Amino acid sequence: MTDFEKLGLFYLGRNYDLGQKQGLDVPLLYDSKDLVTHAVCVGMTGSGKTGLCVSLLEEAAIDGIPAIVIDPKGDLGNLMLQFPNLSAEEFAPWVEEGVAPEQAAVKWKEGLARWGQDGKRIGKLSEAAEFTIYTPGSTAGVPVSVLKSFACPGESVMEDRETLRDRIQSTATALLSLAGIEGDPVQSREHILLATILDTAWKAGKDLDLAAMIQQVQSPPVLRVGVLELEAFYPAKERFGLAMALNNLVASSGFEMWMEGEPLDVGAMLYTATGKPRISIFSIAHLNDSERMFFVSLLLNQIVSWMRSQPGTTSLRALLYMDEIFGYFPPVKNPPSKTPLLTLLKQARAYGLGVVLATQNPVDLDYKGLSNAGTWFIGRLQTERDKQRVLEGLEGAAAGASAGFDRGRMEEILAGLGSRVFLMNNVHDDAPAIFETRWALTYLRGPMTKTQIKQVMGSKKVVVADQPTRTAAPPVREAMPQPVVGPGVEQLFLPVRNPLPKAESVVYEPVLLGAAQILFSDARRKVNQTREVVVSTPIQDGVVPVDWQQCEACEAVLEELEATPADGARFSELAAAGAQAKSYKVWEKEFATWLYSTQELTLFQSPTMKETSQPGESERDFRLHLQQRAREARDAGVARLRQKYASKIGTLQDRLHRAEQALEREQQQASSQKLDTALSIGASLLGAFLGGGRRGGIGTGARSMGRSYKEGQDVNRAAEDVERLREQLSVLERQLEDEIAALQSSIDPMTEELETISIRPRKTNITVRKVALLWRA
Repeated sequence: MTDFEKLGLFYLGRNYDLGQKQGLDVPLLYDSKDLVTHAVCVGMTGSGKTGLCVSLLEEAAIDGIPAIVIDPKGDLGNLMLQFPNLSAEEFAPWVEEGVAPEQAAVKWKEGLARWGQDGKRIGKLSEAAEFTIYTPGSTAGVPVSVLKSFACPGESVMEDRETLRDRIQSTATALLSLAGIEGDPVQSREHILLATILDTAWKAGKDLDLAAMIQQVQSPPVLRVGVLELEAFYPAKERFGLAMALNNLVASSGFEMWMEGEPLDVGAMLYTATGKPRISIFSIAHLNDSERMFFVSLLLNQIVSWMRSQPGTTSLRALLYMDEIFGYFPPVKNPPSKTPLLTLLKQARAYGLGVVLATQNPVDLDYKGLSNAGTWFIGRLQTERDKQRVLEGLEGAAAGASAGFDRGRMEEILAGLGSRVFLMNNVHDDAPAIFETRWALTYLRGPMTKTQIKQVMGSKKVVVADQPTRTAAPPVREAMPQPVVGPGVEQLFLPVRNPLPKAESVVYEPVLLGAAQILFSDARRKVNQTREVVVSTPIQDGVVPVDWQQCEACEAVLEELEATPADGARFSELAAAGAQAKSYKVWEKEFATWLYSTQELTLFQSPTMKETSQPGESERDFRLHLQQRAREARDAGVARLRQKYASKIGTLQDRLHRAEQALEREQQQASSQKLDTALSIGASLLGAFLGGGRRGGIGTGARSMGRSYKEGQDVNRAAEDVERLREQLSVLERQLEDEIAALQSSIDPMTEELETISIRPRKTNITVRKVALLWRA
């Protein structure tokens, strides 16, 4: 088989002759850039749909493309089953009952070999990306905390009113559906109230959790909803019923698992802390329908927020794959998952996020929305109704294509598809392709149970990063009323995030607050960055009551601090120095000195790509930025090289085509001449035998033999022309691939040694905004 390891091309299978019912020795190579315009994969059970999509994800991983995989059925956990040694020991824990591990290993080894693959390619896959199974609501894989889903979205979402509205509505709908309440965005009081609570908090820049939402349902942050008084719109007695429904949800058995685990951080789930691509598989087969809808909706909204925070690109940055969209993207109904999915299909291409959606139920889908997909992979379908619905979708997707849509031809192709044979209709190609899917690198053993997920994850479970610990405060002695301080001592209070039960009172402990604004300026590097610093440090008895070296970041920005304590609060003892105004003047000077000696702005610079990181950008994020820029440069370079060689290759292909036609004509003429010569000689011999042959018969036969010899020589010359042109074409294609390979090896931002630039502030650029006594609970 022709070499399939080509830059930016995904090896999905080989071309297939539908008439002869056999594969051709020509690999089907799919341009990864085409996934930027999204893809849909449709096929009945047994069509090979899962194998095709697994192969696509494998190719993406090998090419360094991270992916978020939503797995409603449990099949995609198979991506973890990578056995580079292809040994019976590797297969043994995973083969079905009654199947010998040795038999499975031999079958997989032989299957890979038929497609030009081996254990080395499996090893390449394992090294290229980190594979992780997340199990929301379960500890079988890596648990996921949904708390962040109610946090205030980033600026990109907050500044887009339409996106913010969609985010609020889908979040409210998902939460109500989880609580068993059907909430219409227009008619449902429950939905309108939750949306109002989210809208009010997020516009104020505040995060929410479920406990805070339950409290605000009982005591909403607004007096009116629309033009109606709150009590007229939704009386307190009836709001209590909604609060109880949400509280029962939080109190239900197992719900605490939704609050534990890794936060739903899309950026962290696409790349590791070192910048290695991740294939993050969200297995949700163990959840019930409402829980699945809840989680999928929250995850899709997080992906939309992440997407909007990325710079635009024309190259593929990441993939979102959903293994079954039936029920999540219907044509008429509007479940909470539909709006973010539609947003992604319409807008994600501008950010380099490819969306791949698969289904074995092609009837009840929003084909108008799916018309945004540029590539359709279609396998064997079960019913005539399925075929007609898919053809409607294809026709919609091809509406803007220049090649047009031949419905009759498509119907004919779909009718002839067998197992693992797919039609690929790509708007970027001149014509549809029929291909047979390749053998998957990972072992496809079927859906995984929670027990099997726990087994396959084993030591691979991602350890959730420890939360930052608070610097030890002075020992808390007996709580007492608020201490008296001298005039000129400003006191502030950290907001109490989680109110205590009424039977308990808040106990404050004293710390010293320091707030400053620092300007980092470097005209040569065009840096002009302001940093807000808000820290706190203990106030102790002793010779040195305050040490700014022990400070930690404050839990709130300066504007969030309150001027009065919580009702009924108690206070820990305050060190004597903390009650004297003169102490704060000394501490202010020490704070400014500490800032000058410790604060710096660190930037990273790429010597090869001549780019400098943005202020506040981590080394990981800067390398990911360089990686994307390198991919864009690679794709642009490959396009230029292909364009450079296109005319030469096209000319040779033209000449080869004509030479092959000429050879076919010469072979036909030679064959015809041989037949004529045989007939002529046969007639002459027969005439001589009978004694009354045609005059000159033997001479005619000789002349026919001469012409036959000449035709044979013509065939040889035509065959030599064909072989010569094929060799020239092969050499030219090798030259192109060599230049492309050289282009790839010259760009490797993940291993490049970055230069570090440190910018220190001038003393005049440090402004101390406040040094005061801070009480925190």
